[in-house]
Amino acid sequence: MRKLTLLFATLLLAGTSLRAQGYDIRINLKGCKDTMVFLVKYTFDQQYISDTAKNVKNGQIVFKGKKDLDKGVYTVVSQEKTVYFDFFINECQNMTMSSEVGDVMGQIKAPNCKENEQFFSYIRYITGKNQDFNKTREKTKGMSKEDSTKFMNEKIKQLNDEVKKYEVDFMAKVKGSYLYDVLNLKTEKEWGKVPKNKADTIEQYYYYKNHFFDGIDFKDDRIARTPFFDDRVKKYFESVILMHPDTVIAEIDKVMAKTGDCNLIYKLLLGHFTYKYEQSKIMGFDKVFVHLCDRYITSGGACGVYDAETIKKIKDRADIMRNLLLDAKVKELYVIDTADGRKVRKMGFDTATTSKSITDLYYKNINALTPMFKTLYGVNAKYTVLVFWAVDCGHCQTEIPKLKEELDKLKGKIDFKVVAVQTKDDLYDNWRKFIVEKKLTDFLHYYDPIHLNNLKENFDIYSTPVIYILDKDKRIKAKRLSAEQVAEMLKTLETIEKEQKKQQ
Repeated sequence: MRKLTLLFATLLLAGTSLRAQGYDIRINLKGCKDTMVFLVKYTFDQQYISDTAKNVKNGQIVFKGKKDLDKGVYTVVSQEKTVYFDFFINECQNMTMSSEVGDVMGQIKAPNCKENEQFFSYIRYITGKNQDFNKTREKTKGMSKEDSTKFMNEKIKQLNDEVKKYEVDFMAKVKGSYLYDVLNLKTEKEWGKVPKNKADTIEQYYYYKNHFFDGIDFKDDRIARTPFFDDRVKKYFESVILMHPDTVIAEIDKVMAKTGDCNLIYKLLLGHFTYKYEQSKIMGFDKVFVHLCDRYITSGGACGVYDAETIKKIKDRADIMRNLLLDAKVKELYVIDTADGRKVRKMGFDTATTSKSITDLYYKNINALTPMFKTLYGVNAKYTVLVFWAVDCGHCQTEIPKLKEELDKLKGKIDFKVVAVQTKDDLYDNWRKFIVEKKLTDFLHYYDPIHLNNLKENFDIYSTPVIYILDKDKRIKAKRLSAEQVAEMLKTLETIEKEQKKQQ
């Protein structure tokens, strides 16, 4: 019984030492004319106002609340939206800071928060070196170009060496702290050697790539609340790795595997990657979006990033995209040639307005219609340029004639045919007139007055024109091209084929 009593007493004593919840941040900013100042939190590539200090007088700024603030890097912002300074909110939730407008970082102090005091000393040093650089540049006035270049190169090397040594020593001193983790996010991982040949250059690249995220704990949500984490991630996926959808997919999976189960970083990265690759304008990268949908979102890994309704929309979008990935075979088209359009219109399809009326007309005239149908797979060519356009689309009115002009240069050199599908059957007369006026008669002109083909979903037609290049088996080799890109892509495909034959 005595042992239990002693243990209970120990727990009581420990409990009394716990810090009360809440934050109290007081800043004395001399020379500040603001009456309102904002406390802003970094979260990946966004910034959010966490608190507002109102009725600020004589630079006395107070941020106070009953609940702890999320741990991370925060910034103090003026009412004119200019940044005064960044600082850390971590274990220190109650602190005082002081500085002066005009030399904020040179004068700033945080006497009761060691982490911020260390951070400010680092910033003061870097700021001082930048000032030294500017003073050095002023000394070159009056020098010849040769002398000033030599002088600056020597001084820049000296300053860089000093900063590099300081940073190494500083990082060693703060290792194991959140401050270290934040500064590590902006620190490039150097190979440490001077490359002397191509092999060294390749090794240097792989060292840089393989160590790019060294020391970054993706399970620690605090790193997402910094001004550096989003830049690090974006740089890796935009500048470091090979820009190929399969490579990007593999690298995303590696990064996501480093995160915690549904932690903040997992959610932020999932949202970032999903939006980025659904919106990507780079051909073939819709494959990344489909992968994200299948592996993370519809498999139960949305983790509250998306609600049920949004998940359904993402899935529907991915289902459209997956059937139109590069090398996928497109769906068949059953369409009517412009030459047969008048016959079809006389059957009443031009005035039918409901699905039922169109269906009734179809079955009533099926025997006459069947011989008129043209099919995409019936087009015999090494390449099929499949174009969806609308005659009242201003962009189409420019692009379609330009497409003809560019493709005319390839006649007799590459085996191709153009299938041009009009998406608005109600503009039949305008369509025929445009074809004649622009001398587009060497295209195969089709349309779908009977609405047998779901063009919008089967070919992802949400704006026009939309252009695909298909091979002889009607597999997608390129898509969403401009008129000028089509001819170049056809030539590229021919070159690739020739190179492949040489290697066989």
